[in-house]
Amino acid sequence: MTTSVAETVAVEAHKGFDVDLIRKDFPILDQEVNGHPLVYLDNAATTQKPQAVIDALAAYYQADNSNVHRGAHTLSDRATQAFEDARVVVQKFLNASASEEIIWTRGTTEGINLVAQTYGRANVQAGDNVIISAMEHHSNIVPWQMLCEQSGAELRVIPVNDKGELQFEEFLKLLDDRTKLVSVVHVSNALGSINPVEDIIEAAHKLNAKVLVDGAQAVAHWTIDVQALDCDFYVFSGHKLYGPTGIGALYGKKALLDAMPPYQFGGEMIEQVSFTGTTFNKLPYKYEAGTPNIAGAVGLAAAIHYLESLDRESLIAHEDALLAHAQTRAAEIPEIQLIGTAEKKVSVMSFLIKGAHPHDVGTLLDQQGVAVRTGHHCAMPIMEQYCIPGTVRASFTFYNTIEEVDALFDAINKVKMFLL
Repeated sequence: MTTSVAETVAVEAHKGFDVDLIRKDFPILDQEVNGHPLVYLDNAATTQKPQAVIDALAAYYQADNSNVHRGAHTLSDRATQAFEDARVVVQKFLNASASEEIIWTRGTTEGINLVAQTYGRANVQAGDNVIISAMEHHSNIVPWQMLCEQSGAELRVIPVNDKGELQFEEFLKLLDDRTKLVSVVHVSNALGSINPVEDIIEAAHKLNAKVLVDGAQAVAHWTIDVQALDCDFYVFSGHKLYGPTGIGALYGKKALLDAMPPYQFGGEMIEQVSFTGTTFNKLPYKYEAGTPNIAGAVGLAAAIHYLESLDRESLIAHEDALLAHAQTRAAEIPEIQLIGTAEKKVSVMSFLIKGAHPHDVGTLLDQQGVAVRTGHHCAMPIMEQYCIPGTVRASFTFYNTIEEVDALFDAINKVKMFLL
């Protein structure tokens, strides 16, 4: 087995990173699946939860469970404090200028829909256009399709090359003075490609277009600074950040959020209700109708605290080492076709075994204890561009090991023997 220069550099960079110690924080990893040690490589779909998050959720339900904001008793006070403290944690995590700029959502999908149905409906009209890219997740395609159909606006798509890289020069050709919003993924969930969002934002702002960044796949890998990016909106999901499912956040610039209409109507988001009219609450509650996911917010805050207790530069180096090793092993197997080979990417390896259907490969890998994702990854347009039904996707994070990468390829070799 040969070792590439890139792999050597990556391995050197992560020396001293104690992955075995990290893994002890994730109880789910210590189990067998189908008679084999679990090798969990489906982190782009959802990450596992450290004990700190599990403990935070249990502690909330055991000691503080109550509804927030208007209770006249101690449990409500404690729940409210924990809930709003969690908002501040997210604010600082993204470096937003104020906690009012953080809106709780169920996840990335709801955050995008919120912007489409508030900012979009208020500002996008017939003759305008919205720009997305060809590599977007369905949740960053369909809301804009619906908005454009409703408003008479045009949906424009930035092309992606065969390596899985967004074509920035083509984006500049699509951008004009009728562009109202650009919505792009920071990191492709299907390919792992990292997009040049800083350049996209700068170019869009020159023509007064707003920019939403889908950060679902980015926040777990490196520090995000929304003020430095100068994005208008940024969305992410807690469950891809080692936190609970059903919780996420939308960051929006305060001036934009103030001007946008409410998204849903009901309790909490109102200031005064009468049969002659209703006035709406201030930020951030204006966009948070109904009882929120209080426990989810508490769990997400715990996940962020856990992540920030680690040396994130070491985490990145370790993930880079895993990807470099996986790519080296893949290059040794002629039957493997990599899908998405961008120069800049995170630790996601999408591939095909020539002559085998991705679902069959995934099933046989699972029988050997290796958990991967198969299919179109909610990114059907980019799969259509590659003329494939889907891929096998192995996605690595900091609790994975070089040995697990080798286990993946040992399992792939057995799959080849069975299917080819």
